[in-house]
Amino acid sequence: MSMQRKLKTRGIVMVVSFFVLLGMIFTPIFPGKMNGLDYMDNLFNMISKGSSYFIPQSISDSEKFAGQSIDVTIKMANDEATVDAAKLFTAGGAEANVLGAEINIKGDVANIVKSALADADLMFKNDGKPLVDKYGYNEQQVMFNWWTSFNQISKELTKGEQFDTAKLFSNVQKKAIEPAYNYYGVKIEDWKANIVLVLASLAFYVLYTLWYGFGLMYVFEGLGYKIGH
Repeated sequence: MSMQRKLKTRGIVMVVSFFVLLGMIFTPIFPGKMNGLDYMDNLFNMISKGSSYFIPQSISDSEKFAGQSIDVTIKMANDEATVDAAKLFTAGGAEANVLGAEINIKGDVANIVKSALADADLMFKNDGKPLVDKYGYNEQQVMFNWWTSFNQISKELTKGEQFDTAKLFSNVQKKAIEPAYNYYGVKIEDWKANIVLVLASLAFYVLYTLWYGFGLMYVFEGLGYKIGH
């Protein structure tokens, strides 16, 4: 058998085996009846969740603003969202007056932020039922309304040149409310307990990519094509 024929055969075997294994990866044969991509995505989500818990730090940051008040008017997407968002602020001791699709919010900065963080903490711990009982609607919508409200408050405060207070609302929105929403329902896993699987998956990704690349190279070389610069 000529060298070119050997290379072509080797390349075809490698490429075919690549797609066979790819088919297995997309088959729900992994724990939890998930496919390989979903299984690894879920694992990395569980590991990353543990390093995304900034709520205690956010509570500490908010205490510096105790006794400081805000008086801002924000706009929500629609009338329903406005009414639902107003419930969040009144439950936290603030005054929230609905004006069509807008809400005028008056209250202590620290109290407002701590109220949102208390809700975010429950969501981060996958305990959304108290929020449904408290506000009367879906717990994920509660977090979304907090996220939207804090985003709008931050913008309004920035316009009013209240930069430190605007930064607080922005940081809480990004570091506490957003992770609580995104990781809701995801369990926390210690990366140390899964280090072997993590390293194995990374090594597999590198080798699997090289396997496909070399397979194609052998096929083309077997057909008489030369790869060069």
